Amino acid sequence: MYILSRMKKNLRHLLDFFLKNGAVSRQEISDKSDLVISPATLKRYLSELQNDGLIQSEGKGKATVYKTTPHLELTYPIDLNSYFLLEQDERKIRNQFDLEIFSKLKGLPIFSRDEERKLKGIHDKFLLRINDFRQEEYQIEMERLAIDLSWKSSQIEGNTYSLLETELLLKEKKTAKGKTKDEATMLLNHKEAIDFVVANSDYASQLSVKIIEELHSILTKDLGINRNIRRRKVGITGTNYNPLDNEFQIREALENTCQLVNQTSGIYQKCFLTLVLISYIQPFLDGNKRTARILSNAILIAYGYCPLSFRTVDPLDYKKAMLVFYERTNLHPMKGLFINQAEFAVNTYF
Repeated sequence: MYILSRMKKNLRHLLDFFLKNGAVSRQEISDKSDLVISPATLKRYLSELQNDGLIQSEGKGKATVYKTTPHLELTYPIDLNSYFLLEQDERKIRNQFDLEIFSKLKGLPIFSRDEERKLKGIHDKFLLRINDFRQEEYQIEMERLAIDLSWKSSQIEGNTYSLLETELLLKEKKTAKGKTKDEATMLLNHKEAIDFVVANSDYASQLSVKIIEELHSILTKDLGINRNIRRRKVGITGTNYNPLDNEFQIREALENTCQLVNQTSGIYQKCFLTLVLISYIQPFLDGNKRTARILSNAILIAYGYCPLSFRTVDPLDYKKAMLVFYERTNLHPMKGLFINQAEFAVNTYF
């Protein structure tokens, strides 16, 4: 299997050429690219890329043109540092919600074979380790994970509580000096939502719009945030991407997300799709990404997988990875972050 991360230099160059030029013929590749290869080698490369679902052809004979597939567009490696060398108004992006995103993602192998093997190994390690845990030991580690998740998920949203201050608040209800009431409320809401999901472990085994709305309501309680699906336009700091602004389209997008997630067989894939799509849709005026994080963890818990605390994620890297998906519907940066956090969670808590 051809793996992007192990791509030969010429193949990588060829894919870069496709992404920049769209549909091209073999002759155009020979004339316009910097590749110095024989026609036979080019033909072999094109065949290899087609077999791996990264490009597709149209036409026959000399009229044949080649172009990228949704698979490539969604998973092609993007370096965050290089991508964000360009400022918000300089980047060439898809500035509107991609109405075809659900058809592109349906049946798509989100994770490569190597990534699938790694994730399977992570889950197998989790199952092996919890076999040796007594119930009270398991509960202690889940409590620690819940505190870390409440802290980091809130920090990503700008909360200034430290981890130690968060632990004191959640365990003893002691607020930190110099912090706002809303910051404490955000953390307490996170813990309440996580506790609810843990206590009702099969809660998100089948995703629904009702479940999305319920978790959002818990997470935004007493924060002055409208809990209904929004009816007006919202902007996102740092990007010119514009989410849907029609209530009926937003609800339809949520229903499509639920259908896609419920029809997806892989548990990590279900979790990951939920994480990125709820954030991409931005169904509420506020609280979207935190809802996506808790909801994706609810899916992992429902199927007996280790939840993710995101504890070691740099908030800026998380935001940048999401911006790449907003602007390019590209999953690559977020996939790397997700897999690293899955591994961290099992190694740290269990």
